[in-house]
Amino acid sequence: MRNTNIESLLERLLGSEKTGLLFKTLNAPSILNDWEPGTVTRAELAQAMNMALFEGLLARSPNGRTYTDETIANGGSVYFDHGALRTVRWPQNGGLPPGEAAFTRILRPLGFRLNGRYPLDKLGMTGRSYAHEDAPDEIAQFFVSELHPERFSETFQQAVTNVVGASRDPLTPLAVAQLSELERDGSLPIDAAHQLLPVIVGAFERQHDLPMLADYELLLAESAEMAWIATEGNGFNHATDRVADVFQLSDDEKAKGRPMKPEVERSRSGRVFQTAYRADTVERMFRTANGDTVTRKVPGSFYEFITRKREFDRAARAWVTDLRFDAGNAQGIFKMTASAAK
Repeated sequence: MRNTNIESLLERLLGSEKTGLLFKTLNAPSILNDWEPGTVTRAELAQAMNMALFEGLLARSPNGRTYTDETIANGGSVYFDHGALRTVRWPQNGGLPPGEAAFTRILRPLGFRLNGRYPLDKLGMTGRSYAHEDAPDEIAQFFVSELHPERFSETFQQAVTNVVGASRDPLTPLAVAQLSELERDGSLPIDAAHQLLPVIVGAFERQHDLPMLADYELLLAESAEMAWIATEGNGFNHATDRVADVFQLSDDEKAKGRPMKPEVERSRSGRVFQTAYRADTVERMFRTANGDTVTRKVPGSFYEFITRKREFDRAARAWVTDLRFDAGNAQGIFKMTASAAK
């Protein structure tokens, strides 16, 4: 049975056809099996947002769409483990709060809490994971990374300012007030949730203007990750299907000729294993010094796969899924968007 609050939210945002496909595709958290029509809980709004963002990722990743369509056609489903996004921790960020602060102000009212910090020093970044308090194992987590421009050259830093210095804040005053109410009460009237959902989904987009090609090339020379942000902004870098055996899946996808990562990443704990498709190539526009625009092929988003082993929780006296991440794994996965622009 579908949660009618979530169904109503998604149908108005995406239409009935996409909504139906999403319910057919994604795992349904058990906490959402009970609901009160007309009152949207933070878990329901979080799940609706996650489902809409998953659909947006598939629209940008043809490989992810093909995999998902095949999975459903074969009678399977997708266990949405986490989505990842990149931010820039930089004071010259226009109206957008620097770094992950632009998203924690959304995630916390929705019920997400910090679940781990991961230094990504090879990339000049820091990653943090956020899991949902009400259903951490079933509502997809967020892996939010911050890039630190101060770790790069002064020329690089100026290019960052040129790109993101006039960023717009996607949150309206009404959305800020609604998020405050949600954080206070844990729920919203459905009319308010209908107003809020498209605003918070829209936050996961590019909030700055078309970058200058010269700035993009300067960024790309030092950080493929910042160059990716320049064209894609705060869109989902990737979405992840939790599967039973990522090693077998990797072999199967390679046999189909899919652009898989050569090796599966293994966490130091021995309980988290990840692989991914290489990023889909997309065409993006850039401004030039003479005022024209040019188009280049650049790395877009991609689709990831993860296997999480369980561990015995002595306090709870139960087996629980290891929901942590691994800095080494993350840095390996990030390389999926490291190909140069053409």
